[in-house]
Amino acid sequence: MSRVRPLQRGFAAIAAIFILVTIAALGSFMLTFSNTQQLTFAQDVQGSRAYWAASAGLEWGLGSIGPQPHDKAVCPAASSTLNGFDVGMTVIVSCVRRIYNEAGHDKIIFQLTSVASNSNPVGTVGFVERSLSASMEK
Repeated sequence: MSRVRPLQRGFAAIAAIFILVTIAALGSFMLTFSNTQQLTFAQDVQGSRAYWAASAGLEWGLGSIGPQPHDKAVCPAASSTLNGFDVGMTVIVSCVRRIYNEAGHDKIIFQLTSVASNSNPVGTVGFVERSLSASMEK
């Protein structure tokens, strides 16, 4: 008497290969997702550093105008670059001084803009820039 062999021999190997390919694809997706999350977090940290560097530059500009007498108040500089920050940012503070006459009295308005950016070129993935503005009446 001979035994009849089933026609489904080797199905377990095909199922195992399918499962391995599926798990490999899932692992590849998770690796890509992890790298994207790490890059996004690094950009967020750089953006925060740029914001606070721009804020420090703006405070420096406002602080240098504040103690000056009203009639002799001038901008700190036409364009000042602050490099004393230990966060890898370059801060450029610009100031515009305008005089307005209001009811026979001269009002001096200072408009300050502070721009902080890192050393990466514009258009690259690592480029970060933040800008803050403020006005001050003297």
